[in-house]
Amino acid sequence: MRKLKVTELKRLTPEEFKDSKKIPLIVVLDHVRSLNNVGSVFRTSDAFRIEAIYLCGITACPPNAEIHKTALGAEDTVRWEYFKDTHEAIEKLKKNNYVTCAIEQVEGSVMLDELKLEKEKYAVILGNEVKGVQQSVVDECDMCIEIPQYGTKHSLNVSVTAGIVIWSFFQQLC
Repeated sequence: MRKLKVTELKRLTPEEFKDSKKIPLIVVLDHVRSLNNVGSVFRTSDAFRIEAIYLCGITACPPNAEIHKTALGAEDTVRWEYFKDTHEAIEKLKKNNYVTCAIEQVEGSVMLDELKLEKEKYAVILGNEVKGVQQSVVDECDMCIEIPQYGTKHSLNVSVTAGIVIWSFFQQLC
């Protein structure tokens, strides 16, 4: 086997990306502290052509050198918006008929591996690295999704969670 060169990967140009069809998914970052996590979410969102990222609260916005370290330019291709308050983002999503899904461990959550998506528009809300998604935001969401875990730890890094969730939605919405 031979590793492919970057020129052989047939990736979209930034202009082609902006004009390409996106999967009907918006990622909402609720007070995410780490600029590396924000950058990673941008990069994964670019890879799977999500519609947009909503950055909320203390979540940093591009342009930012630390975000760029992990986003590697995806912060320039993936559409994003900033909201001072996550509730404003949820309100906008609901007005535009998105199904809002907090990624959180709650009573009655749906396990990601059991989730069956319809052909609708979705938003996934990912929370702060320590506190998770705010309870008041969970209360506003249409549903909560949990990633099954089988080890001793009770959580995953937010950028890892984003990758798992985005991939799962991509598989069902494409």
